[in-house]
Amino acid sequence: EIHDGKLYEGTGDYETSSMRITDIKTGKVEHKHIMGSNEIFGEGITIFNNKIYQLTWQSHVVNVYDINNIDKPIKTFNWPYEGWGITHDATSLIISDGSANLYFVNPDDFRIKSTMQVTDNIGPVMELNELELINGFVYANVYQQDFIVKIDPANGHVVGKISLPGLQQQYFKNQIVNGRTDVLNGIAYDSTTKKMYFTGKRWPKLFEATIN
Repeated sequence: EIHDGKLYEGTGDYETSSMRITDIKTGKVEHKHIMGSNEIFGEGITIFNNKIYQLTWQSHVVNVYDINNIDKPIKTFNWPYEGWGITHDATSLIISDGSANLYFVNPDDFRIKSTMQVTDNIGPVMELNELELINGFVYANVYQQDFIVKIDPANGHVVGKISLPGLQQQYFKNQIVNGRTDVLNGIAYDSTTKKMYFTGKRWPKLFEATIN
């Protein structure tokens, strides 16, 4: 997620999960906090009211950081499901858990306010992953797919799709490398420049795009 011109990222994997702040123009990592636990697998983050909310995959823990200090959480919340992706609107956090559901959550106590199933013209869209709210729509990676879906949060309907074929193949000949899944998974939006950014698991590059 982009905040004050900097890219805030949450990265995964056991023992190497981290939070980091990167200069979006140069790609230089300015600050990095490695969580360093074989029990914690970091997942999506979002910034809301000067706090960073960080999901974990299967630990049912949400870490909350002050925007000015990513080295230590100021509080934690319990989350009953797996943590995959997170974004927010004006009042709620919006969370995915690898299903077709989006959960709208109170940021103060992490109470689930409502649950919405995402559907397209075929049926439920499973394995929703990283999320980003852009101009009133939720954009979501779909695990192991080379496209991003555009979701109307009023009803859960998929109203558009961004196809990104070939990005992953620039770095990995096969989708699974040494048992890993280095898939497309990462969306950020700069509201000042109107640029979108895409990346993936363990990708060495960030792709910039303008979407009409």
